[in-house]
Amino acid sequence: MALYGVIGDPIAHSMSPLMHTSAFQESGVEATYVKFHVKKEDLPQAIHGIKALGIQGVNVTVPHKEQVIGLLDEIDPLAEAIGAVNTIVNENGKLIGYNTDGLGYVEGLKNIADDQLETKAMLVIGAGGAARAIYYSLASLGVKRIDVTNRTAERAEKMIASCPFALNSAFLALEEAETNLHHYDVIIQTTSIGMFPHIEDSPLTIKQLKPGSIVSDIIYNPLETSILKQAEEKGARTQNGLDMFVYQGALSFEKWTGTFPSYSIMKNTVLQQLGG
Repeated sequence: MALYGVIGDPIAHSMSPLMHTSAFQESGVEATYVKFHVKKEDLPQAIHGIKALGIQGVNVTVPHKEQVIGLLDEIDPLAEAIGAVNTIVNENGKLIGYNTDGLGYVEGLKNIADDQLETKAMLVIGAGGAARAIYYSLASLGVKRIDVTNRTAERAEKMIASCPFALNSAFLALEEAETNLHHYDVIIQTTSIGMFPHIEDSPLTIKQLKPGSIVSDIIYNPLETSILKQAEEKGARTQNGLDMFVYQGALSFEKWTGTFPSYSIMKNTVLQQLGG
């Protein structure tokens, strides 16, 4: 039986084992998926253990997504550009790192976007690891206008400057972003602001939101954050982070097995766990 898993610290809260187990069962793949609690100082030994134990695939979560890059045999170009790996494939003893976070987000966004993403003007809120994965993945697929707003300019400007894909992008202070919100078709909230238990918090006010725009928040606990509630009241189409989480897992599954799993079964498994 094939062995897969997820490494992180902490890891007890992870819903990946339930989600992937449901996908393996539905696909008829004989496999086990488990949590591995790996401290930062033990990461090199853990990666060596993937080879030694013949583990066929591993998801990587915080805080290891960046540090793991230097321990692998090969890095996919997009993951290298993002500077983070969330999926490892063991290909006959060669460990290859991928990043499915950003592309998982894009797949979810396609579910509610009514036309070509490339034509949309987008604003990313935040400049952390998730923002970088989403920003670079959208840029790699040809989106030409993605601006970034963040509490501090330095990190956002560095993310923009280091992007290897051609696009039109500028940094906006939060107040400037609030004033110019009507210029954007898609607002992408990538910070932890509004996550349980601080569910009343919002990264910015959306008074200037354009009618018919999309507001997407990568948080899925709660399933409807404060900014999504406000956006819905203004007539925007909204999306929580559940699609991103499920699609990134489904893309990892595809990297490991060569088969794209049942998205609906994976999503329903997570929803049941969340009590929704």
